[in-house]
Amino acid sequence: MTKQLPKNPRILSIAPTAKGVGFAVVDGLDALADWGIRTVKGDKNKHSLKIIKALIAQYQPNLLVLQDVWAKDSRRAPRIRNLAKLIVALAKRQKLRVVLLSRTQVLSAFSPDGQVTKEAIAEIIAKRFPDELGADLPPKRELWMSEDPRMAIFDAIALILAFRVMRSKLMQ
Repeated sequence: MTKQLPKNPRILSIAPTAKGVGFAVVDGLDALADWGIRTVKGDKNKHSLKIIKALIAQYQPNLLVLQDVWAKDSRRAPRIRNLAKLIVALAKRQKLRVVLLSRTQVLSAFSPDGQVTKEAIAEIIAKRFPDELGADLPPKRELWMSEDPRMAIFDAIALILAFRVMRSKLMQ
């Protein structure tokens, strides 16, 4: 029998990147407890996993939310797919429930037709948490620019908010 989640669980979200991991922790309905980016060098998956293990130990979440890198709409690199597999295995060893959300599920949580950009989602999140994240909102990305590392924070929070939208639809 699976233990039921509390009504307002503590959620840890991980957004792996090419240079490390972005993360967010939300308590209750809207309390953004912590967020950030951790960069790694060397064996990126090994060091990322150590960071994630420390985040789990520090925050004791009820749930871990991660992008479903195996979904048809995922374009994640093989290293990130392998890291996601390691993260899921770590969470299971820690007896932590894991929710995987596809890119399509996240986009549709912010727009009924799923026609929304990552930048637009980041703006929505910055407006929802202006004191915490207003200053971290990256500038508009031009075609020739690589993605701002801070987008990983917004990706992690978008996963949590998408989970909340899906959960509320299921409870109706």
